[in-house]
Amino acid sequence: MLVFFKIVLWLAALAPLANLGWGLFQDLGANPVETMLRTTGDWVIRLLLISLVITPLRWIFRSSAPIKFRRMLGMFSFFYAILHLSIWLVLENSLDPGLVWADILKRPFVTAGMTAFLLLLPLAVTSTRGWIKRLGKKWTLLHKLVYPASVAGIIHFIWIQKADLTEPLIYAAILTVLLGSRMIRLAYQRVRNADSLKVSSSKAGSAA
Repeated sequence: MLVFFKIVLWLAALAPLANLGWGLFQDLGANPVETMLRTTGDWVIRLLLISLVITPLRWIFRSSAPIKFRRMLGMFSFFYAILHLSIWLVLENSLDPGLVWADILKRPFVTAGMTAFLLLLPLAVTSTRGWIKRLGKKWTLLHKLVYPASVAGIIHFIWIQKADLTEPLIYAAILTVLLGSRMIRLAYQRVRNADSLKVSSSKAGSAA
């Protein structure tokens, strides 16, 4: 059953790319480069947000099963980030270092997008089991970079929008809920641990 769901996830994650490829032979609109950038960028954020939903699902259903799909979702998000960056470098800036640096330094939305990519890069590199073992507890700390990366990605989307902000603001609201749920749970766990410590101290005092 797990293999079946992974195959479904693979097909679903690659469907936007297949649709984009088909569009190359049909019609990608008046500005094909912009269409490709928009499509790949959208799916970076969507898959990243879906990967962040996995942890709350694990809490709700009290099951570790959803975790098995988190790495795959994260890697597909990074895959689309690579495509997004490549299209921008090659088709938008013709691999011209001068144009690339000028874009990064002078256009805030490009700065935000590049920040998001650079934050995601070490997460993709260290996503293997070998790196998990090698880094130990530091791996979990490192992979918290997904939070600022998500924030930078959505800021990039908001700033690049010229008119309708509905979609990026929806993504921002979803991210706020996801990050907020983590903060609430962390606060709850700290309170519970403090209460447990007090109870243990009281029992120890009574025994003495």
